[in-house]
Amino acid sequence: MPTGKQIRAARALLDWDAVDLATRVGIRRETVLSVENNTATPRSATVEKIVRVFNDAGIEFLDNAGVRHKLKNFESLEGSSGFGRFYEMVFDHLSKHGGDVCVGGVNEKLFTKYRPNAEIHRERMAELAKKRQDFNMRILVREGDYNFVASKYATYRWCPKEYFSPTSFYVFGNNLALISFDTDPAPLVLFIQSGSFAEAYRQAFNFAWANSKEPPPRGTKEKK
Repeated sequence: MPTGKQIRAARALLDWDAVDLATRVGIRRETVLSVENNTATPRSATVEKIVRVFNDAGIEFLDNAGVRHKLKNFESLEGSSGFGRFYEMVFDHLSKHGGDVCVGGVNEKLFTKYRPNAEIHRERMAELAKKRQDFNMRILVREGDYNFVASKYATYRWCPKEYFSPTSFYVFGNNLALISFDTDPAPLVLFIQSGSFAEAYRQAFNFAWANSKEPPPRGTKEKK
């Protein structure tokens, strides 16, 4: 949660007065001033709107109580709201461009826990897969995991337990996202728009996919 000083500094970077921010957030000018002066504790929904407004304007809040213009082609998304925004970015890209999606280090229980309207997202992804023949999604999960909730539009394989990392990554187009659930608030998504970074992770994923296992039907004993 940004401090009152951070919010005031963010306004200064954009040359906004309190009315400008209040209008964009949908609150009163007096509320903005009280938040900045720490004379009132805003609701979490109000804080999320304030952060989103500044984020859309190219401003980000730092952990060391600082504030700055966002780095070009890089974005940090936090918490369930940030995770939901990330999935809107993914869906928007795939709707327009299709393409190959590579996702590694997946624990679907965590993805579902923190993703707003997870079932709605899966339903629209399934519809998208029917419409676009150029859409292909592959997901690597930990060996032994049968939680294939996205099986209507994605193919799953098992990553050997000794090589599975709980830090997830998402590659689509020229975009790379690194996702950690070991943060507060969780999750943390580092979104990078870089063809070279995306291609490096895509190649690593392809190697891991080629050396992964196709999950046998549940209840089937693997041959030694």
